[in-house]
Amino acid sequence: MEIAQELVGERSADVVIVGGGYTGMWAAWHIKLVEPEASVVLIEADRCGFGPSGRNGGFCNVMWFSLPNMRERWGDMAALEVARAAEAAAVGIGEFCESEGVDAWCRRGGYLQVSTAAAQDTVLEKALDACRELGAEDAIQPLSSAQVAEHCASPVFRGGAFYPGAGTVQPARLALGLRERLRARGVEIYERSPVSKVAGSSTGVEAQVPGGVVRAQRAVLAVGAAAKSAGGPLHNRLSVASSHIVLTEPVPDLLEEIGWTGGECITDSRALINYFRTTPDGRIAFGWGGGRIAMGARLHGRTELDPEVVSFAAKQLWDYFPGLGGRALTHAWGGPIDASPTHLPLVLPLHGNRAFAAAGYTGNGVGPSHMVGRTLASLALDLRDEPSRLPFIDPSPSHVPPEPFQWLGAEAIRTGIMRKESAELAGRRPDPISSLLSRIPQLIGFHIGR
Repeated sequence: MEIAQELVGERSADVVIVGGGYTGMWAAWHIKLVEPEASVVLIEADRCGFGPSGRNGGFCNVMWFSLPNMRERWGDMAALEVARAAEAAAVGIGEFCESEGVDAWCRRGGYLQVSTAAAQDTVLEKALDACRELGAEDAIQPLSSAQVAEHCASPVFRGGAFYPGAGTVQPARLALGLRERLRARGVEIYERSPVSKVAGSSTGVEAQVPGGVVRAQRAVLAVGAAAKSAGGPLHNRLSVASSHIVLTEPVPDLLEEIGWTGGECITDSRALINYFRTTPDGRIAFGWGGGRIAMGARLHGRTELDPEVVSFAAKQLWDYFPGLGGRALTHAWGGPIDASPTHLPLVLPLHGNRAFAAAGYTGNGVGPSHMVGRTLASLALDLRDEPSRLPFIDPSPSHVPPEPFQWLGAEAIRTGIMRKESAELAGRRPDPISSLLSRIPQLIGFHIGR
């Protein structure tokens, strides 16, 4: 892939977008769809798609599993509106790939959420009950253990739920395809151009880089976990965790044996979830969302590749699929996760509604980023339509504690949840301290889990 030129000198635009991940690129895409003549400049510190957007689990998921959480925070109708918008986004990504000729290995095989311990059964029940109560029965299908085994047979799977609206993509191929389609539509993309400051001006906003500046009427800030950086508008609204993935050698014979041939993406129902999908050449990509918490804005080192977390993820992979004994792991990687206190994405208006920051997908951004990108486009163009009124637009999102207390507390809670869930998986009663630590987020108004 050819690297775009660095930004040098002065540029002007209708909208400047900071961040070349999914959110920033989808915002640019929707702006050009709605107003093709709008001038858009996108600035990326590295390469578009280099961050978590290009190396995540590839789940193009919907948000029906978050319906209980959303209705508690926003009410029934608003929660339904977001869930339906998220499902439309998953469809929209598939339509984009088809119409634009982007081979992102897009497959709409659905999402299978399983229980692997008795304590996880209630997680499934909450989503099922919420969908039934709000008239969205078609969004989720309850499954017995035998029905789960028809999708994928594992000795640790119990009952489950199936969400037919979800799918999978190869994340880097989607990011790179989107980048090239943006350039074809006339979006100016500058890479290797870290933005040092975004400030309001008398005529709009200015985004400054070491070698230049972009002056625009409005700005979109879509930098993910980097929004935690000191002084950024979301630095006290997010935590940064990490997630790691291991990839097996091709094992099509095993997939055939266990019946996992429908392209389903799968998770368990833990708070620190395991997530896994197959690839077109018959590999299993297996990830764990329980990596270490990053201190402040330290997004490198163990958030990128933590050998201990990789080993833990691999062990769980063997537990779930013992037939992998003797098969090799060929790759492993990791990356930061921008976690919001609500476990839901948020859009924060800034500079008198001339700029808008978006983050907080908490590990579920591939599909919802398309939805949030549409909202950001409407806000940047001042359209005042339905996407510009979705409830995740929040002028006063919840704060997280300052460092180092945030890191110390989050690591203690993470350790407590790990110990509690390990005990539950082994059929033991969790110890009182671990149980107490795992309840702290709920007591202080933070949401952990789906």
